Amino acid sequence: MSLKTHAGGHAGPSKGRGATINPEGRFETRTRECEDDGWFQEPLEPKLDTMVTEERVKSIIARNESPDVPFSQSLNPYRGCEHGCVYCFARPSHAYLNLSPGLDFETRLFAKVNAAEVLRAELARSSYRCELIALGANTDPYQPIERRYRITRSVIEVLHACRHPLGIVTKNAMVERDIDLLAPMASRNLVEVSISLNNLDSELARRLEPRCSAPARRLETIRRLTAAGIPVGVLVAPTIPFLTDDQLERVLEAAYAAGARRAAYVLLRLPYEIKDLFRAWLEHHYPLKAAHVMSRVQAMRGGRDNDPQFGSRMRGSGELAQLLAARFRLTCRRLGFHCAARYDGIDTTQFRPPDAGAQLALF
Repeated sequence: MSLKTHAGGHAGPSKGRGATINPEGRFETRTRECEDDGWFQEPLEPKLDTMVTEERVKSIIARNESPDVPFSQSLNPYRGCEHGCVYCFARPSHAYLNLSPGLDFETRLFAKVNAAEVLRAELARSSYRCELIALGANTDPYQPIERRYRITRSVIEVLHACRHPLGIVTKNAMVERDIDLLAPMASRNLVEVSISLNNLDSELARRLEPRCSAPARRLETIRRLTAAGIPVGVLVAPTIPFLTDDQLERVLEAAYAAGARRAAYVLLRLPYEIKDLFRAWLEHHYPLKAAHVMSRVQAMRGGRDNDPQFGSRMRGSGELAQLLAARFRLTCRRLGFHCAARYDGIDTTQFRPPDAGAQLALF
């Protein structure tokens, strides 16, 4: 039996999972529904084990020209993300695989097992021009399956050997495992880590980001990375009106006290299927707040659920969005955060292409 339901149906909340529904992807031509055949008195909760498909990719560095993101190159070791953040803007990409952006996104994962090998080949090309590579731009490079596959670790080993600049965004304390590689890179101004943290409420975080490290644990990660000499930033994302926005100042204060010195925020984005997933999640976990939250979202998005325009898509528009921006700006100024949009402290001049002899040995 498929775990999918029609867009309005519920597969029911499952322990440790974020989405409460599993809608069909927008490219599929058929829908499936679960029907009660009268054999059971109680509905059976589907068993949602994590399934990982190993894949070998032909290319690994993705490039973008978006003017409102601080990098032009990114690398994602995995497709899908077990963290299960219900608001994740990467969820719609699972529709291209004929999978649901809902529960499929957090249970049907793909591991790019040859990522390091392909990266080494791409860096060795004579046409390659060194620019920072962002890890975690789409899915978290330190999601739980990284413990087994260690693909992120192998990618960092390649970048470390080549003295290639790196930016990391994660919600998982597992990044501490790679301090032995990141600390030497930091001493050469080659790396910065951003810890994504939008609230300090452990109960809210458990529902919103079920398999991420707890907020207090992420703050401890900031402390440990800072103690190792690794520059750390805090990304207050997404900021959700009437749900997490009241914690903006507290998050920034706690992150600064832990050692973070760069800060940024992103307003909640609800493209494609995410708007339905988020609404269903709100109705289940916070039914008395649901209408108010969506009203605030639309007030900051020109009356719509989502604004896809460059610039405004990250910050919103209107009076409420301007107020949020002012609160962020004033708090950063008071605390002493650096809020430059780009990774301006990263050095791209030390890059050394992989050794040609070593590259030939791969084939």
